[in-house]
Amino acid sequence: MTTLGTPLPPATGAWREGDDPGRRQWVVLPAPLELEAGGALPDVRIAYETWGVLNADASNAVLVLHALTGDSHVSGPAVPGHPTPGWWDALIGPGRALDPARWFVVAPNIVGGCQGSTGPASPGPDGRPWGSRFPLVTARDAVAAERVLADALGVDAWALVIGGSMGGMRALEWAATEPDRVTRLCLLACPAATTADQIGWAAPQLAAIRDDPGWCGGDYHDAPPGQGPHRGLGVARRIAHLSYRSAFELGERFGRDAQYGEDPWRGGRYAVESYLDHHAGKLVRRFDAMSYVRLTELMNAHDVGRGRGGTAAGLARVTARTLVAGISSDRLYPLEQQAELVAGIPGAGPLRVIDSPYGHDGFLIEAGAVGALVTELLDR
Repeated sequence: MTTLGTPLPPATGAWREGDDPGRRQWVVLPAPLELEAGGALPDVRIAYETWGVLNADASNAVLVLHALTGDSHVSGPAVPGHPTPGWWDALIGPGRALDPARWFVVAPNIVGGCQGSTGPASPGPDGRPWGSRFPLVTARDAVAAERVLADALGVDAWALVIGGSMGGMRALEWAATEPDRVTRLCLLACPAATTADQIGWAAPQLAAIRDDPGWCGGDYHDAPPGQGPHRGLGVARRIAHLSYRSAFELGERFGRDAQYGEDPWRGGRYAVESYLDHHAGKLVRRFDAMSYVRLTELMNAHDVGRGRGGTAAGLARVTARTLVAGISSDRLYPLEQQAELVAGIPGAGPLRVIDSPYGHDGFLIEAGAVGALVTELLDR
């Protein structure tokens, strides 16, 4: 089915059984995943991709952890099975910071995600998609699952764990939960704990998805194209994208310009509106709304000090050689939150500031600056 020649959005953009596997590999957890929130998730498998080869003493393994709408496809072109190019492509490859000739790079799709790991679009024990039945998986739960992946790969300790945004939350949890298994740690544009302001940014995103008539309480995965919650997911993406970029960058790029061929005074769009529409349209074809909800809830729940005596005690658990960097114009996870990480993690200082006009997304866009920091940390 199409509208004016454009195919209708699928009910879910998740990777599903029968789709081209692309570069994915899988590991299956041998037992149900015990969850922080209570209960256990059965039949969990993790999709992951690798670059390079593990050396004889297993000392060259690097774990790369993706942000909210990322996945295992960190590097490489868009090919069957991978609808978008690698999201950190400039970081992995010959002559780059994570050169596969030297490093064994591993990137898993988080449990609860939608690109090959067990998540809401995956079949539950009864064969139906998990949908609304899929539980909250916290960053700490994700570490427990990824520990099985490390064991399966023969990695006793990661030479480096790196992540930005939600990936940074997971990297921090790796270092606090498994300090003996993280040698170096790189935290980018992330906090020790999610704040009320950040939960507030997430609230209208979640409301937009849940208020979509196609949401069906989270059980929409078998709906025909055009009848899933793509409108709500698109609104959520528009809201989120505003928090990912800076007001300065949006002003410089778009100003008050009208979209080409349109008149905002007569029902048309401003250029910045067209830009947000574009990003919304891309996401609804490659992501799952229920995964977006559950992973946003994971980010809301992030608190390294939970059950550990508070933030200071949680950060003090980290023994890895740590480098923390923030983005100068980040209005979602501002620099004071990275300063808190530096103050609390033993030997983490000084805070590195990446000067960028791009806001929170700077940790993805400023690949040259990030690569230089990674090289410095790995060469220590």
